[in-house]
Amino acid sequence: MPLFTSSDKALWRLALPMIFSNITVPLLGLVDTAVIGHLDSPVFLGGVAVGATATSFLFMLLLFLRMSTTGLTAQAFGAKNPQALARAPVILLVVGNILNIALDLWLVMGLHMNVQGAALATVIAEYATLLIGFMMVRKVLHLRGVSLDMLKQAWRGNVRRLLALNRDIMLRSLLLQLCFGAITVSGARLGSDIIAVNAVLMTLLTFTAYALDGFAYAVEAHSGQAYGARDGSKLLDVWRAACRQSGIVALLFSTVYALAGEHIVALLTSLPQIQLLADRYLIWQVVLPLVGVWCYLLDGMFIGATRAAEMRNSMAVAAGGFALTLFALPVLGNHGLWLALTVFLALRGLSLSLIWRRHWREGTWFARS
Repeated sequence: MPLFTSSDKALWRLALPMIFSNITVPLLGLVDTAVIGHLDSPVFLGGVAVGATATSFLFMLLLFLRMSTTGLTAQAFGAKNPQALARAPVILLVVGNILNIALDLWLVMGLHMNVQGAALATVIAEYATLLIGFMMVRKVLHLRGVSLDMLKQAWRGNVRRLLALNRDIMLRSLLLQLCFGAITVSGARLGSDIIAVNAVLMTLLTFTAYALDGFAYAVEAHSGQAYGARDGSKLLDVWRAACRQSGIVALLFSTVYALAGEHIVALLTSLPQIQLLADRYLIWQVVLPLVGVWCYLLDGMFIGATRAAEMRNSMAVAAGGFALTLFALPVLGNHGLWLALTVFLALRGLSLSLIWRRHWREGTWFARS
């Protein structure tokens, strides 16, 4: 089978702008880490990690709003013009994060505000992005002739389905954030150097995950369209293309981390003890892209089909495996934390793939969920 078919090209046309927009989010984290990582103590890195965990816990819980809306929208309208549909979130992400990065450099390095400067930069950029988003929504609603009364009527008609979908995805998001929060808390208990090095390495994992999520978003759109049209042939073509292309990109990330991981860490922090400590755990950055890529793709498949209950159940299985692996911490130390994260991602992918295969074998994937 060729590695680059028409389905692969169609996938890249949708995935590429999302990859570029997605990586502006972890790029901000990389800049934050690089700026704070060049201060004179690992305590600053640890403090930012704890603060980011607390803030992202709330933000990521609200991710269910995007995930559920994406699936329902794709099913209703398909992906007739995916490049145009992707333009607004690309603009929001790029503008918001470029503003954040610029303010970060100015406030932290220019005005020497340290961690407080990084926090202020994020707050200003978030509110600016919110304002731009409201302006975009208002313009689109006006151009399409959508009134407030129409929105109210649509909400009343779909509220039961939307609430049920959001409930399951919110529970899934809660389990996800509890696991990532446990990594920060457990790392803090292992010492300030450990939480600092984990903060550095987690920025690499986040960068990889957001880049690979570009393929997951493309799968979301195509999965939702195929689900709405009951087109199994197109769904399989897109799925195979996504596996090929995202698998290649995941392998590239692993190769880069294997060959240049030490140099990347040196760019993110000038603290010698953190650089030496990071070298011991870089192997996990080589392994994780190859393990995590499959659960990211399957998330996109299930979101597009709005199969939120099964995503919730899969996350519960993965969280259980994560919790059990944490019992190895007294023996494995920080390696145990990264092993638990690897098990978590692997179980997410494995459980979703088993559910997907069962539905496909029994011909029930396109049944109403």
